[in-house]
Amino acid sequence: MRYTIQGNPFPVVICEILNREQVVCQPGAMLWMSRTMRMGTDTGGGIGKMFSRALSQESLFQNTYTAEGGEGTIAFGMRLPGTIIPLDVERQPIIAQKGAFLAAEKTVNMDIAFQKKLGAGFFGGEGFLLQRFSGFGTVFLEIEGSIVQQNLKAGEQLLIDTGAFAFAEASVSVDVEMVKGVGNILAGGEGLFHTIVSGPGKLWLQTLPLKTFIQSIVPSLRQFFQR
Repeated sequence: MRYTIQGNPFPVVICEILNREQVVCQPGAMLWMSRTMRMGTDTGGGIGKMFSRALSQESLFQNTYTAEGGEGTIAFGMRLPGTIIPLDVERQPIIAQKGAFLAAEKTVNMDIAFQKKLGAGFFGGEGFLLQRFSGFGTVFLEIEGSIVQQNLKAGEQLLIDTGAFAFAEASVSVDVEMVKGVGNILAGGEGLFHTIVSGPGKLWLQTLPLKTFIQSIVPSLRQFFQR
């Protein structure tokens, strides 16, 4: 498979695939394709895989596109302003934020990497989930905003906003902790939890988490509808 990524701030990835090769994507991600591409929709591996995608805020079903009768071209686009990141999972499995999956070669496996139940009582039991991509081939992740890379040494830790985590090498460990101090929780604007990432390995952070984007436009929307 060959690909190019074009466009800003709403990029698209354009894939050129050989006859009988397959790519999968989230429903609705396909923007255009050649007439040699055939579409199929399924659970992507049974009830277990479907349940895993639901927990990861992905669609219950996935679309598979196959080139038939020759080479094919297909393009996938993002839902929000941001960046499309291509990753070769054969060299290093990747863990990513839930909902990051855009498209991948059929040979890429997607599973739940980390699951932790947060504040099961007073805080409503908000869950923290990550996705793990492994196998062979390229996966395309949609990242909110721009991307910044950090290289963590063994035992080195970084405390980040939960929404800032984009993806990391599988050697990086991830945990969460509650923000300390009632005043910080109520007035700090950082939410209830922080994410703790520990090296060794590479970590990529996103500069415009979805919650930040929503918080920035809500006041404008309120003013618009109050007119």
